[in-house]
Amino acid sequence: MAKSHGHGVGASAYLRTLLGLSRSELVAFVGAGGKSSLLLGLGAELSASTNGVVMTTTTKMGTAQIPGWAKVCRTDGEVSAALERGEPAFLVGGIAGEKVTGVAPEVADRVFATAAVDYLLAEADGARGKSFKAPAPHEPVIPAAATLVVVVAGIDAIGRTIAEVAHRPERVAALTGRRPDDVVRPADMAHVLGDPEGGRRGVPAGARVVVALTKVSPGSDADAAAAIADRLTTDPNIDRVVTIEAVTGPVSDAAPTGAPS
Repeated sequence: MAKSHGHGVGASAYLRTLLGLSRSELVAFVGAGGKSSLLLGLGAELSASTNGVVMTTTTKMGTAQIPGWAKVCRTDGEVSAALERGEPAFLVGGIAGEKVTGVAPEVADRVFATAAVDYLLAEADGARGKSFKAPAPHEPVIPAAATLVVVVAGIDAIGRTIAEVAHRPERVAALTGRRPDDVVRPADMAHVLGDPEGGRRGVPAGARVVVALTKVSPGSDADAAAAIADRLTTDPNIDRVVTIEAVTGPVSDAAPTGAPS
């Protein structure tokens, strides 16, 4: 399969093209270093041109991460009603205080199968705010119908110790054969992201895999990202590697520009 290095762009600019989305996709975001911001940026971009956008999580998110321009839904029926009104939907299993409980992956599969849904975007992994991770045996929680899995890692983890920057540092150390107090090298990040027990863990058969390297600025960050991409673009299991400048910052409550009415 052809590979491509994505151009470094802001998180809200041309993500559909950068990630290689087709007309209809169930996109699962896994890894660490900007999953939520990527999901919401892509959701806003898609919502500007289609009414059939649903966002969700199969794990947990903060309630503050739900954008004001999306309708919070708890059932399939509420999702259908929101889409009929032209509103993007954010499907949750429940809300308890400052935490959103995710839906079962089977629920995400079922909602994606409905005629009104063009895109379902699911955060399918947790990282507790870290920039790098390797999954535990029960992670990630990817819907079986996922057509695209975006494996995320923050380039700011390079040059810092595994223990400092990684969620589940013992898993990162085990996969790379290094110690938690060793610094993360580009080769280490590439190994974890491409490993079937690392970034590719739980990817459904037939789903494409895109690696998204985030927080990439010109200079040493870009050099590290290029070194990682050079290693991963020879992997036939990875569709493309893209770099993104920034995925942090507040999520706007304003409706996506050009959103259909």
